[in-house]
Amino acid sequence: MIVMKIFIFSTLALFFTASFATAKTDRENSQEKATSMYVMPSEESQHEGTWLQWPHNYGWDPNHINRYEEIWIQMAKALHTGERVHIIVYDSRELTRVKGILSKRGLDMSKIDFWDYPTDDVWVRDNGPIFVRDSSNRLVVQNWKFNGWGGRADYWKDDYIPIDVARDLGLPRVDVPMVNEGGSIEIDGKGTLMAKKSSIINKNRNPGLTQAKVESYFRKYLGVTNFIWLKGQAGLDITDDHIDGTARFAGENRIVTMKRSDFVNPSEYDVLVKARNAEGKRYQIIHLPITEKEILNTGYQGIYVNYYVANEVVIVPTYNDPMDQEAIRILSEVYPTRRIVGINMEKLYEDGGAAHCVTQQQPA
Repeated sequence: MIVMKIFIFSTLALFFTASFATAKTDRENSQEKATSMYVMPSEESQHEGTWLQWPHNYGWDPNHINRYEEIWIQMAKALHTGERVHIIVYDSRELTRVKGILSKRGLDMSKIDFWDYPTDDVWVRDNGPIFVRDSSNRLVVQNWKFNGWGGRADYWKDDYIPIDVARDLGLPRVDVPMVNEGGSIEIDGKGTLMAKKSSIINKNRNPGLTQAKVESYFRKYLGVTNFIWLKGQAGLDITDDHIDGTARFAGENRIVTMKRSDFVNPSEYDVLVKARNAEGKRYQIIHLPITEKEILNTGYQGIYVNYYVANEVVIVPTYNDPMDQEAIRILSEVYPTRRIVGINMEKLYEDGGAAHCVTQQQPA
């Protein structure tokens, strides 16, 4: 997420107490002890499916459906021909409603399944399950702690999603004793992790944790050995500046980012240019544009780097801007075997995110 409106806490104390107690019990009953090494496959690896948290009107925004739903319909439509789409809906009423909409829009419903879990919001990349493989190559759900981007938003329902998913998929679950959002990390699948210190080594996420300790968690739970750290800017937005709004790994040895002049802190670009992979090789840097216009209600130009790579498609945020087609052209060269699908995400970007923020891959 790049820039999001900071919402007002509205969760009742009674709900918080009950949810916390239930989550605590489930965490104590975790299905797998964190004793072995894990490896997180890259996003470009083959997927079994993609997870989405469908927008609803029961949270901070009573107009979420009207503002967001068409984006989710278009994402499901683009994704479902190449992999399963796992849709988390707020309740049984929403399940019936969303299923009816997608059926009427002509989607193959045999490729879509629904999971009835209450959520606070739509940002499944940050709060949802992280799928890894253990030392026996088994698929495992990791449950990292989520605290609403440092306590800035309601999160108690969202924090429970990985527990629900692991239970209902019948997969082993490991609970990781560290706060981490999926949008805070970028994995190349070959031993390197890229991240910003501002959204991880931050007292509002992990007070007292040093960079060395954070890296030890990433080594154990994600199977990385090499780190590219950008400073980031705490307070830039609700996420404290996630990496997936700045730079992404692509292909064998490439980093997709923006021009140096488009960086909030140009010295971060310099770090990327000098960065080396786990084998000691420098990356090829590929530049995406930013929009010519500022996006309404944000004061920021739109970015394209927050795209999502699926089996058959790459979903790219568009903004009804002259640079949309240039971004699609560049990404078609980066991902020549995939179809590039532009989806207008102006409304989503008003709240600080784009395609990557609201998707989460499940490896094949």
